[in-house]
Amino acid sequence: MSLRKGKTKSILENSIDSALLAVEIYNKPRTTFKVENYITLMIIAWTRLFHAYFNNTIGDKYYYKNGRNYRKVDGERKSWDLRECIKQYNNLDDPVKKNLDFFIQLRNKIEHRHIDKEILGTQIFGECQAMLYNYESTLTNFFGEDYAINENLAFSLQFSKILTKEQKEAQKNLLSREAQDIIDYINKYRTSLPEEIFSSQEFSIKLIQVPKIGNTNRNDLAVEFINWEALTPEEQADFQKLTTIIKNKTLTLEGANVGKLKPKDVVEKIKENGIDNFTIYNHTLFWKLFGIRPNNNADNPFETNTKYCHYDEVHKDYVFNDNWVLLLTSILKNHQIPVEWIKDQVKNNIVVSVHDYPPQKKHSPIGGPIVD
Repeated sequence: MSLRKGKTKSILENSIDSALLAVEIYNKPRTTFKVENYITLMIIAWTRLFHAYFNNTIGDKYYYKNGRNYRKVDGERKSWDLRECIKQYNNLDDPVKKNLDFFIQLRNKIEHRHIDKEILGTQIFGECQAMLYNYESTLTNFFGEDYAINENLAFSLQFSKILTKEQKEAQKNLLSREAQDIIDYINKYRTSLPEEIFSSQEFSIKLIQVPKIGNTNRNDLAVEFINWEALTPEEQADFQKLTTIIKNKTLTLEGANVGKLKPKDVVEKIKENGIDNFTIYNHTLFWKLFGIRPNNNADNPFETNTKYCHYDEVHKDYVFNDNWVLLLTSILKNHQIPVEWIKDQVKNNIVVSVHDYPPQKKHSPIGGPIVD
């Protein structure tokens, strides 16, 4: 397809420019905030790709409405964001949608945070690469091979130095609390996925880098991608041995809900700590007071405080951990908390920061739970 000059072509060119700039920034070794910039620019690229598609198929109608009137921001019509574009198009494969959903949520988390550790980039390289591959595949699906951009891209050079186990542990220990929250989100999201989506190349590219040695032709490309369908059964079996090693390691490191607690388990542990009359109702008041997890039927159930709680997508519920038990035990043993005060905060949707607690004057220890 060759588009004439006009709005569709202009939006599409902006989309492609945003994708190319994202890759350029990501591949520059000394660039700061490269991962954050890559994610932001690729979300812009995807959003404008959908806008170009909608403009070409349904016309200038990809805007939010309040009844018959367009919703406006600063006098301009508010166009569909990426999540709404995906919903309106409703024809992406599940792994592609999960990859985009992963980055939409991650972008929201890093937007107001400073994360200067390169470990984030290595953590999500596979998802970043898949996001780019999916973009080009969707681009050519929408507008044809004439708009493919792979000829403009090159492979980035990689240093061969591999971090030792001790160096990796040191990096983890240096992570800020905000960076650790991001890493927790990444691990939680991956763990929540069905195996067929997690293993899909459309969600995350899994690469095995093996140097080419032996009697290679001097005219051969330095980098080649192997077509799985073109391999013999014996060759496929050899590659499968490598992918099995990686898959088993990943599943071992990312066991589902290891050490996690249901609300009733939290109540039992707190009772074991000497808080005899703590109940599920008390527990509910506390997670609402501190905003540890969203309310039921929230638009984004994953918006939890990952230090204390995670959302289990498979079972559609929330699980807590020992940090939460320790926090509640400490609060209940050292602060007299009138239950009516907590009810008022919850009723008025007032969330108290865990780090700023307690907001009231500290009382002498009472050795018990909430006081009526």
